[in-house]
Amino acid sequence: MAEPFIRLDNVRKLYRGRGSEFLAISEASFDVGFGELVALVGPSGCGKTTLLKILAGLHGHDGGSVRIGSAEHPFDPARDIGMVFQQSLLLKWRRIVDNVLLPAEILGLPMDAARRRAHELLELVGLKGFEQAYPYELSGGMQQRAAIARALIHDPKLILMDEPFGALDALTREKMNLELLRIWRESRKTILFVTHGIAEAVFLGTRVIVLTAGPARMADQFPIELPHPRTLDLKTHERFGDYTRRIYRLLGME
Repeated sequence: MAEPFIRLDNVRKLYRGRGSEFLAISEASFDVGFGELVALVGPSGCGKTTLLKILAGLHGHDGGSVRIGSAEHPFDPARDIGMVFQQSLLLKWRRIVDNVLLPAEILGLPMDAARRRAHELLELVGLKGFEQAYPYELSGGMQQRAAIARALIHDPKLILMDEPFGALDALTREKMNLELLRIWRESRKTILFVTHGIAEAVFLGTRVIVLTAGPARMADQFPIELPHPRTLDLKTHERFGDYTRRIYRLLGME
């Protein structure tokens, strides 16, 4: 069996305030293989975002262990992480191509090559022809496509996505789910996708990790054995319903 790319073992996170403590994560343990698209699902406030911040190195943890990288796929936390948030966070005074180039500038990458890569990525995410537009000229879904391209510009091994489609309307969200699966198939990045949408987790994930209400505790994790490429009619299949009902039961909602 291949060595996991990510391994969390009994991770615990405690927030300390003025004379009080809050346990945000309790005993989170899971592995992620290189090239997987894993969905983390759970109710709002259960610690999903905190887990992502721990993996990104933005938060420490108070117990357990976190390891990213393997002998086959070494990992440099300074340059091997890309992040996509619920809001696109594009800089309104920069054109779209220049927003995409921002991580390359920060990391000091060769800019001629980075600019060629930016144009390739904008074509990949369906924004060819919008390179010179400003963010306000794009729809919310198009802005999130630009944010995905920005997360890929420095060719990271790991993409962390924190409810990136949560602010979009239902139809645009469905389209972005399909777009993300296409981008994942073509880029073969390892993706951790945080959502509180149960159907979204099942539709996107090669595997789903279910977290209970905070403090986050592992309820279960299991592979989603549905065919690729996935299409929206998959949501009407009986097996899709079986997976969603399994998650509802784990969350005490059935």
